[in-house]
Amino acid sequence: MRIAVYPGSFDPITNGHLDVIERAAALFDEVIVAVSCNAHKRPLFTVEERVEILKAVLQPYYNVLVDSFYGLTVNFAREKGAQAIVRGLRAISDFENEFMMALTNKKLAPGIETIFLMTRAEFSFISSTAVKEVMLFGGCVRDMVPPLVEERLKDKYRQLRNAGEVKS
Repeated sequence: MRIAVYPGSFDPITNGHLDVIERAAALFDEVIVAVSCNAHKRPLFTVEERVEILKAVLQPYYNVLVDSFYGLTVNFAREKGAQAIVRGLRAISDFENEFMMALTNKKLAPGIETIFLMTRAEFSFISSTAVKEVMLFGGCVRDMVPPLVEERLKDKYRQLRNAGEVKS
């Protein structure tokens, strides 16, 4: 069985992520979309919320599972019996960092390959950070994220505004 891990913060999942997941699901018998718990980032959604959102959005894909992990991606991939780590690229500017990470992972786990998948051109400008900024300032993210994610973003920002954590 060919298993791949697609790690990321997915805060939130975008249509670019979804594009990579769809194509990875066609290449591998099983794709594990893995939410990383990064202590250096301050996410909008909790790990549990991101896992819940991902499970709902990815429900149509029979061979895609959702999980979370803390630590090195290669260790998680090894634990899951994965042969590959999938990384999405939006632009050439993403490549340098991803290339260095792939070389490090190859040194740590020689048996696990890194597979780079470019997002389709129409998604190349979308990032989770951009989506959150557009939403924060009242912009429309309808073409950037799945409908459920748009609703969850609206709810989250409404909660934060009501709590006084974000200006209206």
